[in-house]
Amino acid sequence: MKTCVAIRHVAFEDLDLLEGVLAARGFAIRYVEAPTDDLSSLDALAPDLLVVLGGPLGAYDEEMFPFLLPELKLVERRLQADRPILGLCLGAQIMARALGARVYRNPAGKELGWSALSLTSTGEASVLGGLADTPVLHWHGDTFDLPHGAELLASTPQTPHQAFAWGQRALALQFHAEVTARGLERWYVGHLDEIAATAGVSVAELRADSHHHAPLVQKRGGAVLGQWVDLVCA
Repeated sequence: MKTCVAIRHVAFEDLDLLEGVLAARGFAIRYVEAPTDDLSSLDALAPDLLVVLGGPLGAYDEEMFPFLLPELKLVERRLQADRPILGLCLGAQIMARALGARVYRNPAGKELGWSALSLTSTGEASVLGGLADTPVLHWHGDTFDLPHGAELLASTPQTPHQAFAWGQRALALQFHAEVTARGLERWYVGHLDEIAATAGVSVAELRADSHHHAPLVQKRGGAVLGQWVDLVCA
């Protein structure tokens, strides 16, 4: 049986629809809680797939959250070993930093809401081509420089580096292709203070937009993520 380990930073940001995608492919899934679990044990587990999930902290916040340093080292070793790894939002930022790129507050401000991606020619030819003209969820205030040797796959006007591939088995997505409208109900509670502090954003508007856009993302995002898993974990 294939195995997936998902590194989780807050309980309500989980694999969501990706969990079903993996289960349908026979994966055994294990969550590891980054703030409390021993991340050094993951090398011994050697999962077929490592997923680094999102969260409200920054990839540079190791003084406040020391667990980030062993997490960065773990991701760096995974990348160097060319083992399948997927980073979502914070996970993408951690991957970028592990590859030597700078992660920092987005000078264009927080990007919170639904909008479509602009795919590069490389992105159009990749599995992300399945998300062309599809509004996806953005929920981030940080961005990163493109790591050396990485291929840029997608951008938005506010965040030029939305997705990159590094090698054949590493995919970093700043946006969220794994969310469902039901799963996001937990985000509205967990991120209530952030939503309230973001001009032009409200729970009611996010919920309405999510009910409109999430079903399509659930279909296309699930297909994209499944195709990528099939490619790298064959």
